[in-house]
Amino acid sequence: MKSCLLVTGDFVKTGGMDRANYALADYLAKQGQQVYLVAHRVANELLAYPNVKFHRVPKVANSYLLSSPLLDWIGRLQAQRVAVNGSRVLVNGGNCQWGDVNWVHYVHAVYHPNNQAGLLSQCKGAVSHQMFLDAERKAFKSARVIIVNSNNTKRDLIEKLKIPEHKLHVVYYGIDSQIFYPATQQERTALRQQLGWADDKPIVVFIGALGDRRKGFDTLFAAWQQLCASSEWDADLVVIGVGAELEEWQRRAVVAGINSRIHFLGFRSDVPRLLQAADCLVAPTRYEAYGLGVCEALCCGLPSIVSAKAGVAERYPPQLQDLLIPNPEDAIDLAARLQKWWCNKHHYSNLVSSFSQKLRDYSWDDMARKILNKIE
Repeated sequence: MKSCLLVTGDFVKTGGMDRANYALADYLAKQGQQVYLVAHRVANELLAYPNVKFHRVPKVANSYLLSSPLLDWIGRLQAQRVAVNGSRVLVNGGNCQWGDVNWVHYVHAVYHPNNQAGLLSQCKGAVSHQMFLDAERKAFKSARVIIVNSNNTKRDLIEKLKIPEHKLHVVYYGIDSQIFYPATQQERTALRQQLGWADDKPIVVFIGALGDRRKGFDTLFAAWQQLCASSEWDADLVVIGVGAELEEWQRRAVVAGINSRIHFLGFRSDVPRLLQAADCLVAPTRYEAYGLGVCEALCCGLPSIVSAKAGVAERYPPQLQDLLIPNPEDAIDLAARLQKWWCNKHHYSNLVSSFSQKLRDYSWDDMARKILNKIE
């Protein structure tokens, strides 16, 4: 394969899907291949390659939903131009109707958004969900090769959409071990001082959008209320993320009398520093095709309590099974697991250490090489 066209919303280093697409484009460019990118945004590092050509798709009203037909149209237009010369075309889910390689990061047929932020948001969510569902069904049916980010996603495509197994190939996301790694005690102390966190205060981190209930913050909130009722529980919760429900959760924390124990930080660009300074991550997600944020936390040495349904959970070794949440709706069970971690912090940190190293040994370039092997 000497050239490839990639179609996605953004090729940037933020977010799981965006970061993965960036990594694949970067690897192809480093190999000297001609790379065509169809997207709204492309990081300057990729544009600096002489063999990368960017076909920009205008973002209508700054909305991915409103821009999706335009992304599909320009993607198909460019695919027609390059495919005649033998170029491979890789699209993401249902974002472009082209039957070559499809990289699946999320399956809309598995989860229906539960948005409680207002009637308008609920209507928008229902319409967009149906649009994405129809588009992915059509795209998966026509694809020749489908790359999936976990065995969990593979099962979902087989069971929910009846995709033939021979089309499906599992390739896990990689990691940047130069950014996500366990901090030394000296580095950790300095980070906590910069963040205003006391050395002896356990910090639990939640990362996720607060626009709907997929990430399970409502379950975590209920569990946190239960834990804070005990005078022995001295951990604080740090929430990283924005969304339509953010202000409502801040209000509920005040009403519940636990606002001093939950710190809403909003959007942060220094997530690696926050993870390196923290003690634990919790992700009671109702649906997660993979879970790059959990993988990043583990690479920073953090015990990470995550839903057993999440794709990343299938990589957990047997000795860490206690960190897997069997039911993301069960706040009592989540509180018990947090309590168990809190009582055995050093034990779980030691158990995570070797697993963390294994994850850091698998880079974004390793991921890209595996994808090319599956394609070729």
